Amino acid sequence: MGYKLRDIYNEIAIARGYLLACGSPTTVANLMQEWFEAGAMDGFVLLPAHFPDAFDDFIDLVIPELQRRGLFRKEYEGTTLREHLGPPKPENRFARARSEAREGK
Repeated sequence: MGYKLRDIYNEIAIARGYLLACGSPTTVANLMQEWFEAGAMDGFVLLPAHFPDAFDDFIDLVIPELQRRGLFRKEYEGTTLREHLGPPKPENRFARARSEAREGK
């Protein structure tokens, strides 16, 4: 069964206006590394052409290549998103207000 024009459109429509990386795991890793090292971005949002196989391919083939290059972690820093990404923990304004109320401020 061959692709119809509508099928082809549906395969590529999600990439309209975004960088489309195709090729071998090395080719995709090269492109990601080039953009990262040039300061063009600080992260990627993956929009695979098909589910779930494209995600599996990226995880099984591209991630190990990025890890070999030292561009992707092999272990996580903690158990929360904040611990993984490293932003400071914001002050809890309610706890501050309660503390100030106790101190009579």
